Amino acid sequence: MGAMSSKGSSRLTIIAALIGNALISVTKLIAAAMTGSSAMLSEGIHSIVDTGNQVLLLYGLKRAELPPDEQFPFGHGKEVYFWSFVVAILIFGVGAGVSIFEGVSHLLHPKMPGDPFINYVVLGLAVLFEGAAWIFALREFTRAKGKWGYFEAVSKGKDPSIFVVLFEDSAALLGIFIALGGIYLTDVTGDPRFDGGASVLIGLILAGTASWLAYETKGLLIGERANPEIIDGIRKIAADHSEVTKVNEVLTMHMGPEFILVNMSLTFVDAAMADDIEIVVSEIDAAIKKNFPRVKRIFLEAEDWEHGARPQD
Repeated sequence: MGAMSSKGSSRLTIIAALIGNALISVTKLIAAAMTGSSAMLSEGIHSIVDTGNQVLLLYGLKRAELPPDEQFPFGHGKEVYFWSFVVAILIFGVGAGVSIFEGVSHLLHPKMPGDPFINYVVLGLAVLFEGAAWIFALREFTRAKGKWGYFEAVSKGKDPSIFVVLFEDSAALLGIFIALGGIYLTDVTGDPRFDGGASVLIGLILAGTASWLAYETKGLLIGERANPEIIDGIRKIAADHSEVTKVNEVLTMHMGPEFILVNMSLTFVDAAMADDIEIVVSEIDAAIKKNFPRVKRIFLEAEDWEHGARPQD
């Protein structure tokens, strides 16, 4: 994702979100217990889920740094993708599921919550903490996406840790404002169904966020190719050698945000000898890794090698 590869930035973004959620989650639950507000309870659960998610993302980043070993010869970079997918499942199953269940329960059995003053205070503080984390995440995402647009950066990005946090923080802020609206309407109208309806809306927002996150991380987890501009660049580097007559295949896969695996098939000129091919392969390997530092391993197959290496009469 262009410059979207700084591990330090990813960690700082996640830690900022973790601190924001941890500071407000317990307060939300206490306020929900004191007032009986369904929307506030949904927000408390939302913050707890987000806090746990950030812990999982940090764990995934740490695991991804483990060096290659006998069982995982290409390293552990995909741990980031796995834990990002787990985060999406948790948001959908726990955050969305509990919020919708709680909201429907209050719609079916309406009950007026207590004095809303504490809810306003807690949600006001939540806006400050969540807003600060959101601004930090947005700034890092904007810096990292480079020339890409926001949606393009998400769809093409290979490091989900930053945009996962941005999605979570965006959903959290939207949820807070919906909770405020539901609590306020319940207070001024005396109808507790607004409070329950806000809880359902928060759950639906979480479900939508989780579905989008799952969709974006699924391809990376399965084994997504490098971005087209990288593949085109690799092809051009190989094709620029006079000994190469054709670049047949360039197969790539992200083994992690910072690790691209490349498999190439080249056809060489008939006059090329074994020593010539060895030199060209070495030059292509070095040039690709210099121009695309994320490419860590290259496997190159020479088509018709036996024919091309045959001594001339």
